[in-house]
Amino acid sequence: MPGYQELDSARLLSLLDELKTEYEEVRAKGLRLDMSRGKPGTDQLDLSDAMLANLKPGELSTEGGFECRNYGLLDGIPEAKRLMGEILGVSPETTFIGGNASLSLMHDCITFSFIHGLPGATPWCRQDTVKVLCPSPGYDRHFAMAEHFGFELVPVAMTAEGPDMDQVEALIRDSAVKAIWCVPKYSNPLGITFSDTVVRRMAALSPAAPDFRIYWDNAYAVHHLDTQNPDILLNLMEELERNGRQDMAFTFTSTSKITYAGGGISAAGMSKTNFDWFMAHKTVQTIGYDKVNQLRHARMFPDMGHVTAHMAKHAAILRPKFQTVLDMLEPLGRDGIASWNKPNGGYFISLDTLPGCAKRVGQLCKEAGVVLTTPGATFPYGKDPEDKNIRIAPTLPPISELEQAAALLCLCVRIASAEKILADRTGSSRPRAGAAH
Repeated sequence: MPGYQELDSARLLSLLDELKTEYEEVRAKGLRLDMSRGKPGTDQLDLSDAMLANLKPGELSTEGGFECRNYGLLDGIPEAKRLMGEILGVSPETTFIGGNASLSLMHDCITFSFIHGLPGATPWCRQDTVKVLCPSPGYDRHFAMAEHFGFELVPVAMTAEGPDMDQVEALIRDSAVKAIWCVPKYSNPLGITFSDTVVRRMAALSPAAPDFRIYWDNAYAVHHLDTQNPDILLNLMEELERNGRQDMAFTFTSTSKITYAGGGISAAGMSKTNFDWFMAHKTVQTIGYDKVNQLRHARMFPDMGHVTAHMAKHAAILRPKFQTVLDMLEPLGRDGIASWNKPNGGYFISLDTLPGCAKRVGQLCKEAGVVLTTPGATFPYGKDPEDKNIRIAPTLPPISELEQAAALLCLCVRIASAEKILADRTGSSRPRAGAAH
């Protein structure tokens, strides 16, 4: 069959009627499926249940003899700092261990910068304008956090190697630009790992603002789908140190998609100057985080070899789910109405429809019982300039449900595409065909 753009209008209108009839049949089933967020499935969570039994009475002290049930060690127990520091590629001495959400540590860094100012700098709240660079498509929660503080969100295009560094280097000449968000490995949602060139250019930035910071959210540092040929990410902190710019970045990660999404540990790694600044404010904020949980994680993962073996089990569960969706998308590509990434790791597939179709696809899916990430959410202010990007999260549903959800998604892409092509040809908003509304 020719691609949709090659079909004459009469054939395309007839096809649209057929698609809408099929859609109404699916909608009548009353599906209730969710592909909106990158949550681990129950079978993935089960992989860490042994962690619940690896602590016994009388064995709740660190290797140095510190009692984990008591106050102390605000920045985390040594074993957890060593583990998370290695994942981050940062010294354990300047790695801070938090609760289950690395987003909370990012929020802390922004809050402290906003209220108190970074070392030697004016608090952001006393500056007329604060701008944050947002490589897009990107992580909606990053954008929402910056918007919550009233910062101006500045889109930066994503390339196959990472953020467009020509754009970044031009934008940081503005002293109001204080930060850039980065998910450098298996990025959310594109699945891109930043190239060595991008990392080196990032580490060599000379921003006009002395308090500019790179927010390096390495959430998927060990989350490979192809465990035999994983992507390799250059160590940003080492590159910064070579350039004498070690204070220019905060790095973050967590075990949220390694162990328990709601019961993991998080970490922030940084330079000694930034660490001392961060600790000064955390000392006022909290007495410390759950060291028993930190010990539980450290006992389960005494070294990176144990992490690697554990993540191979995750990959074995996730590969068939990703492949199921990728296989079902293939006909859309042959019809010329969609394109997508084939990630080597991470938690998402990024689907691009024809321009002007993503919101319509989201609406149709929702009405038929499948919830997607809101189209546009992967861009600052929730506004996709081309209305084409949809983030697919295939991790949570079992494959039987995933097949139903992906089939409906593909059907909705077909309907929205046919409607858009016909509307473009006639100059109308939507063709008058079929029952789907």
